[in-house]
Amino acid sequence: MTREKINRSEQREAARAKAKELREQHKKGEQRKRLALQFGVGGAVLAVIALVAFAVVSGANKETVVPKNMSYNNGIKIGTNLEAFTADYTPAPGKAGASVPNIQIYLDYQCPVCQAFELPNASQVESWVKAGTATVEIHPISFLDGRGSPNEYSSRAANAAVCVAEYSPNSFFKFNSLLFKNQPAEGTAGPDNNALFATAQQAGVLSEAEIKSCIDEKRFGSWMSDITTKALNENVPGTQYKVEGTPFVMINNQVFKTEVNSDFFSPARFAQFLQTVSVN
Repeated sequence: MTREKINRSEQREAARAKAKELREQHKKGEQRKRLALQFGVGGAVLAVIALVAFAVVSGANKETVVPKNMSYNNGIKIGTNLEAFTADYTPAPGKAGASVPNIQIYLDYQCPVCQAFELPNASQVESWVKAGTATVEIHPISFLDGRGSPNEYSSRAANAAVCVAEYSPNSFFKFNSLLFKNQPAEGTAGPDNNALFATAQQAGVLSEAEIKSCIDEKRFGSWMSDITTKALNENVPGTQYKVEGTPFVMINNQVFKTEVNSDFFSPARFAQFLQTVSVN
């Protein structure tokens, strides 16, 4: 599979369209709230009271829940022995005191180009990170919903990944890999929530009951919507770059790109880039 087969400009436009859609949905929601407050007196007042009460309850149910372990520019960082960086734990580097290259990947779990990068590069990235000679930040975003997929797999899979990151962070790397190994075709409904939970179990997650409920209720769905909009409209912190399509790959804030499109998927070419960045 080559990069030419997938139109990156179309994917970029789809990402921007999704961000615009999210903003418009938010705007329409605000307009509906204002209209509700403009009802007349008498019996309509009761309707207003009912609508306001419903809005309060709905707002409480849809309150944005912010995950604590997605703390690296809204991504999770994985280090030595594939252990996650959390507020309570920092994996030791392979060599004490060593500064190791940090790989940063922005991805969508239904993005075929992401899978085309992930599958050939997964084993070497895993070996580097496991040995402590590199770290990897994984930044799930979601903009591929609504392409004939009533189950919204892109956002459901991203939410499931955040659930694993939050409640069983050391299982995240394996779960992320399994999602790409089992990736459905773009524009299809994809595995349901029970199947996503089964994949989490295959990754060896702890806190199974918490993760199951988190997946089923799409606990981090609102947060995912917010950070996707941010990722597609603002520069990556500390850089002059925007995420204009996925996968968007950097090492130490330097963008990985190749003159020959097919080289982008080459493990040897990516290893060479990592070495170059490490030396510099």
